[in-house]
Amino acid sequence: MTTATTHHVPYFSQWESASLVPEFVSGTTAAAADPLWASSGADTAEEYAFWAPRMCGMACLRMALGYFGHPVPASVPLVREALAAGAYVRDGDQVQGLIYAPFAAWVATRWGLFAESRPQLSVEQVDAEVARGRLVLLSVHRSIRTLDLEPAQRGGHLVLAVGSNANHIAIHNPSGFPEISQQFHQVPRADLGRFFAGRGVVLGHAQ
Repeated sequence: MTTATTHHVPYFSQWESASLVPEFVSGTTAAAADPLWASSGADTAEEYAFWAPRMCGMACLRMALGYFGHPVPASVPLVREALAAGAYVRDGDQVQGLIYAPFAAWVATRWGLFAESRPQLSVEQVDAEVARGRLVLLSVHRSIRTLDLEPAQRGGHLVLAVGSNANHIAIHNPSGFPEISQQFHQVPRADLGRFFAGRGVVLGHAQ
């Protein structure tokens, strides 16, 4: 039986203006037009616009850092550190990432947290880690924000599992929609499998 657990984790969107996420993902507002872009720590609106759609992993990390009592860096400087650590690989306008093993090694070294890449991860293991006081980055399809009945694939986007109970997994979704699927989004366990690729990264206090 799954024990009901919810961790009170702060929320960060991968865009600075979380209220505008529906407009950013639909393309009706360009990321470079985000009125709060400078809060990201980017040097230009264009730098921010390049990274914002790709920063789901950094948003999850910022949430975890806040929860575990660390100062929360701005998002774009964090991306630059992740690049230097090999957690992202950029080739022109193409970015490979988040690469779990170097990401976990960087997090463990940089902040002294428990960080473990899990290329194979079951929902039951997510339950167990959450019950232990840990948070779990889950690779899901981005359409989990609306619980799409037919997602194009599994994986490709990162969310943070912050709770679980017998019927749901609670996630913070960096590209979720306001008042619908950003904070503590209750995803029915029966639906998660459509989106979840069965891999992720576990974060926790140092052992």
